[in-house]
Amino acid sequence: MQYDPIKRSLGAVFNKTVFLRKLFYRLLNLLLLRSWHIRKELKRWIKPENPVILDAGSGFGQYTHTLARMFPDSLIKGVDVKEEQILDCNQYFLKLGLNNRVIFEKADLTKYVEEDQFDLILSVDVMEHIEEDVQVFKNFYKSLRTHGMLLISTPSDQGGSDTHEHGTDGVSGFIEEHVRDGYNIEEIKEKLREAGFSEIHARYQYGTPGNISWKLSMKIPITLLGISKLFFVLLPFYYLLTYPFSALLNWIDLASEHKKGTGLIVSAYK
Repeated sequence: MQYDPIKRSLGAVFNKTVFLRKLFYRLLNLLLLRSWHIRKELKRWIKPENPVILDAGSGFGQYTHTLARMFPDSLIKGVDVKEEQILDCNQYFLKLGLNNRVIFEKADLTKYVEEDQFDLILSVDVMEHIEEDVQVFKNFYKSLRTHGMLLISTPSDQGGSDTHEHGTDGVSGFIEEHVRDGYNIEEIKEKLREAGFSEIHARYQYGTPGNISWKLSMKIPITLLGISKLFFVLLPFYYLLTYPFSALLNWIDLASEHKKGTGLIVSAYK
């Protein structure tokens, strides 16, 4: 299944007004377990005064929005390889009146470096799309200030891309845009060390409770939307029934230590 077209269709619906866009961000924060884990790590971050932050692979801008709300004294730059998303986010954040401290630019992370510029770099569901990952990690390292933190959320190699078969053109399955199934926890640590990072912490997310929640809150509805857009009308009723269970499973996943999981949360310091 091609996941991006479904995301673009949903984005188009929720992009009609500022209220709907805010609602879209709020729903993503509620439904996506990775967002729960990311906020947990950000709350732990000992931030400097007036931090400068990079959202590396900003997409729809939902994590940029989260960063702006959590750190109102920050300057934030979002970069993405897709020009249409950059234009869209700049227009939306202008409407919010946040354009004085939030800006979006088109950038290729394999080439993008701003030396000693950022106190925090956030990269969510990005690295699994990039073949030259070590080069990107090196660019992140150069772009961080001393003691700066890199925070990564990415699928693990334990089914994080929900792949079951491999074709001649790479990974196939529920998500076809990934260049790798996911990271082995020791593999990503070693690649970050190669890039220059020394203090590295990695843990699993999407353990058994989180994996069940993901199927309820994301895989099943996205699969049905791929079959027919008419299911969009039924989505509110579907989530009314299933979200209490998903939220409980997300809370359990967030509060638990997992020996294995389909996702990874990684923090590395310069």
